[in-house]
Order: sequence, then structure tokens, then C-alpha cells
Amino acid sequence: MRKDIKVSCQKRLGRIEGQVRGLSKMVDEERYCIDIVTQISAVRAALRRVEEEVLKDHVSHCVEHAIASGDKVDQRKKIAELMAVIGRADR
Repeated sequence: MRKDIKVSCQKRLGRIEGQVRGLSKMVDEERYCIDIVTQISAVRAALRRVEEEVLKDHVSHCVEHAIASGDKVDQRKKIAELMAVIGRADR
């Protein structure tokens, strides 16, 4: 993972960690259900943005390297990994 992507992801994940702690507090305080669900949606959206950033880096680094290498086995492996993770994304 490129250093700038790692730093960006760590910052985002730190904010998400705070959001999740906030959710736990909301549950403890028996806050209004819709407010809790709204915050859950915000956390999920934030996680999706981190996921997209990591996947973009993977494609621009790992997959691109496999393609440039000319190694057909590695190319197929990287594409299969990518398709598997994309296939699981909506589950």
C-alpha cells in the first residue's frame, strides 16, 4: 500500500472508530432508534469509502504490476481475487 493511501486510510479509520464508540454510547443512553440507524448508515458509508480507496490502490499497484509482469498465472490470480472481493461486497 502506498504511504499516502495508508495515512489517509488510518485517518478515516480513526474517525470511524470514534463513530462506532459514539454508536455504543447512543445505545447505552437509549437514544432514539432512527438516530442510531442514521449513524449506522454513516459508519457504513465511511467504511465503503475506505474500502474503495484500498481497492483503487490494489488495482493501481498489485493488479497493474501483475499485468505489466506478463505473468499469466499472477494476472489470473489477481483478477480472481478482485472479483471475489467485489462479489462479497454487497453481502
